[in-house]
Amino acid sequence: MIVLFVVSLVTALIASDGLGPAQTPSRPLTIHPENHHYFLWRDRPTVLIGSGEHYGVLVNLDFDYHRYFDTLAAEGMMLTRVFSGAYVEPQGAFNIARNTLAPLPGRLVVPWARSDQPGYANGGNRFDLRRWDESYFARLRALAAYAAEKNVVIEFTLFCPMYEDTQWNLSPMNARNNVNDVGNVGALDVYTLDRHGGLLAIQDAFTRRVVTELNPMDNVLFEIMNEPYTRKVPLEWQQHIADVIVETERTLPKKHLISQNIANKSGIVAAAHPAVSVFNFHYASSDSVSANYALNKVIGDNETGFKGTSDTPYRQEAWEFLLAGGGLFNHLDYSFAAGFEDGTFSYPSTQPGGGSTAFRRQMKVLRDFIDGFDFIHMHPDDSAVQAPSGLTVHALVSDHAMAAFAKGAGSATTLTVQLPAGTWTGGWIDTVTGATTKTIELVGGGPRAIDAPAYTSDIALRLTRNP
Repeated sequence: MIVLFVVSLVTALIASDGLGPAQTPSRPLTIHPENHHYFLWRDRPTVLIGSGEHYGVLVNLDFDYHRYFDTLAAEGMMLTRVFSGAYVEPQGAFNIARNTLAPLPGRLVVPWARSDQPGYANGGNRFDLRRWDESYFARLRALAAYAAEKNVVIEFTLFCPMYEDTQWNLSPMNARNNVNDVGNVGALDVYTLDRHGGLLAIQDAFTRRVVTELNPMDNVLFEIMNEPYTRKVPLEWQQHIADVIVETERTLPKKHLISQNIANKSGIVAAAHPAVSVFNFHYASSDSVSANYALNKVIGDNETGFKGTSDTPYRQEAWEFLLAGGGLFNHLDYSFAAGFEDGTFSYPSTQPGGGSTAFRRQMKVLRDFIDGFDFIHMHPDDSAVQAPSGLTVHALVSDHAMAAFAKGAGSATTLTVQLPAGTWTGGWIDTVTGATTKTIELVGGGPRAIDAPAYTSDIALRLTRNP
């Protein structure tokens, strides 16, 4: 009964004047037809690189998304993750200062309307899961449209497991927080096909509504769930949500990509759903790309953290991951907070990750470096570069180009590169500033020794063969 009511309501709202999704003519972000490890967006081969806030831009009414997307656009960032509101966090969770995913009392907006009955755990009335909060969907449409205007892609994360009771106690899906007598289950049974306490119909209905609302947008991909593996969310449930997305868009004009979060650091994708085109890892190593490259799908690293607060480890993570053949990188950037949507919040040293204006400049260097190549026709091949002990190198190569990243041995060193015959030009690139620190000209092919200039911790190499 709930499903029929919700589907009817969605249909009516879309048909009504002024409540339908915002219109945009562009075709959606898709997979590049010539190389499925990368994206095609607005007719350009694309590697998605971002450094964004802690996922509360939609649900936290104190967060100014206009200023946020203005900042991302000005600094060359093109990706952010957005959580839906089915999951929120209490202040202080995971030792995060000024957590955007922990709105203050009265400043939370979620898909479901408030009832007339008090008792929500974080203040205000409980929720009615049979009614939508139209202000939420209005904010969603406006936010997505503004991000599109600023050339920012939204990875919309539909669901997140309840890590602890502290998060489950704040969820509108918890029976304590709604008036519908659904969700009377433990935190580990929220996302199941058989022990969900009536929540599956609610989850399906929300998925249909948000997918329908965002269908006109070209700058959206849908992530099924954040970190399902941390609480052993059944693969069958995840695949069910993927089916709901596909079925919802079957009769809609546009078809959007679906991403799935696989593991922390690295792992092997098993039982891949045919509708999933992007497989994401967190705190990822380059092994997560090489181990799954044969899938011929985009491999992403869409959350960083737990390596301190300085820029260097996250910069190196990004370069290693993308030069190993990854197609998406998103840094979890704690310098964004409500009141600091320009990314200038000075967080404490206890923060579980980093982020800064300086770091985003470094990510723009990486983006410009990759965009300077015909990367669609390149492939990862670390064997094309031999390095001395203590140096780790990753490389993308083709018959006409080589892009390499070296980490370690923080002084002048020599690499031996395998090149096809021809005349090659290029240089060594400072990964912090983007400056070319030493130019290179080579004639001939085969193994060639190239001396690097002195550097601090890592350096990049660009080589292209002249016509």
